[in-house]
Amino acid sequence: MARNQTLKLNDGNTIPQLGFGVWQVDADVAEDVVAKALQIGYRHIDTAKIYGNEEGVGRAIANSGIPREELFVTTKLWNEDQGYESTLEAVDKSLERLGLDYVDLYLIHWSQPEKGKYLDTWKAFQEIKASGKARSIGVSNFTEKALQDVLDTGVVPAAHQIELHPYFNQRAMREIDARHGIVTEAWSPLGQGKADLQDATVQEIARAHGATPAQVVIAWHLAIGNVVFPKSVTPERIQENWDAQDLTLSQEEVARIDALTRDDGRIGPDPADFND
Repeated sequence: MARNQTLKLNDGNTIPQLGFGVWQVDADVAEDVVAKALQIGYRHIDTAKIYGNEEGVGRAIANSGIPREELFVTTKLWNEDQGYESTLEAVDKSLERLGLDYVDLYLIHWSQPEKGKYLDTWKAFQEIKASGKARSIGVSNFTEKALQDVLDTGVVPAAHQIELHPYFNQRAMREIDARHGIVTEAWSPLGQGKADLQDATVQEIARAHGATPAQVVIAWHLAIGNVVFPKSVTPERIQENWDAQDLTLSQEEVARIDALTRDDGRIGPDPADFND
């Protein structure tokens, strides 16, 4: 696979398939690790208001010398900011923290179904896109019903970011996204470094390719069409994750990893119950 492969979004924009995530990266560390990722070759950075590191990401971008149009930056609206007017205010604050005039993708971080604000929020998102403050808009951690409600507005999200890793491959939601031309993005793509990377099948495939288990899992994500942004603060691992683009899995190997999914594989909150 060519490095910096892109996928086409349903609004005509493109997104680099392999990105760099900064969830759980401390604010005082984010600038350095994002700078390292950009130096290695990453051009897609995924952050969020709740991560508390938008400023550090913005400083790394500003100091990188890379033309803005060559970068793809995602941030997300946090739950407390949902609602029409508060969403319009929140995007301006995120842009200020990032030091940017626009983001390439803006996501509603959680559907929060019991609070019922996601449709008013989605209306504001459409205005944000029309204003040029976000080139593409999408959702994250949406239930099937909440996603259908958004689809019923006639404005289809460009992307849907969900927990997705070998032990929780989200086939059903990926199929729903695909039917509507929505790109699926995977958070915690390595299973937060727990059982997925220690799985005997993943380890066996890694040995066969002379690769790390993390590289195998990233290659699996790329093979099944996910956007993926592994997180690391270790320079060697940031490089290793980037090098996963050079690894091509056979169809049989992809199928073997697909088969690892479990009913109890979810690590994070269930979007149906997460209303904090």
